[in-house]
Amino acid sequence: MSVHAPPAPSDELDADAWAVEVHGLVKRFGSNTAVNGVELRVPRGCAFGYLGPNGAGKTTLMRVLLGLTHADAGTMSLLGHPVPRERARALARVGAIVDEPRFHKHLTGRENLAMLASSRERAASDRIGPALDRVGLGRRADDRVAGYSMGMRQRLGVAACLLGDPELLVLDEPMNGLDPAGMSDMRDMILSFVDEGRTVVLSSHLLDEVQRTCDSVAIVDRGTVIRQGPIAELLAGTSVVLEIECSEPERARGLVRPIVGGAAVDLVPHGIAATLPAGTGRDLIAEINRVLVEEGIHLYRLQPLQASLESWFLEVTSRLGEAQ
Repeated sequence: MSVHAPPAPSDELDADAWAVEVHGLVKRFGSNTAVNGVELRVPRGCAFGYLGPNGAGKTTLMRVLLGLTHADAGTMSLLGHPVPRERARALARVGAIVDEPRFHKHLTGRENLAMLASSRERAASDRIGPALDRVGLGRRADDRVAGYSMGMRQRLGVAACLLGDPELLVLDEPMNGLDPAGMSDMRDMILSFVDEGRTVVLSSHLLDEVQRTCDSVAIVDRGTVIRQGPIAELLAGTSVVLEIECSEPERARGLVRPIVGGAAVDLVPHGIAATLPAGTGRDLIAEINRVLVEEGIHLYRLQPLQASLESWFLEVTSRLGEAQ
């Protein structure tokens, strides 16, 4: 099966509409092509996920964007500034964490930020306290980083990003090392940045978490962007799973099968699950409900569920493997 290239964004939008713009980007390491002709446009003021399995080229793209390694081909810009030509100007309003954030462990969190702020404009020093409070480290700011957990170091990394009052944050796997409560806090923090008008670009392989955080995503596999767009639009064409909890699952399964034609109807704990094709209307679901009730089957729950980002991703990448 062929792989569809990401749709070309409208030329009506001015370059200033994009926080990140990449065309034909290539990065090679010897015979290995880590970034392969990437086309990417990230709108300003959104949370954007750059997603793919480990080794797909996510971190390499971020390193190229930030000038930490050079590109072999292609063009790119950050906040309207072409890089690497205007890299310093662009990065003045960018905060980034690539790989695990690293700090001087013998210093406190506050002392580490003070060192970083000393290389920035004078206002950066005034942002240290608010940044530590923002990421939830206010009470641990004067503890040595050697005693910080990985999650706390992640938070300190975000605080370091905030010293420059960035318009764009680039975060490489920001959920790494976080427990469920930490993930929830990080998600809320990212959403609050977007509410302030900032743009957040994050890479991740935790697709369910990204679905809760991001507005739009790009899916990368083997260094190539294979899909991109708003999550709601990408999932609009996926199948719907109708979950039905009922009193007689076996009999309900036999009654539902003729209604849905060739769609799969599986037994699950306490009921059945019917996988319905994209575009299934509410009338079909109503018909299933009517038939089961008329046949005397008690319904405890009937809920249509859109496919998750993770299941859609697995479907798309498996088709890509078949095409190759």
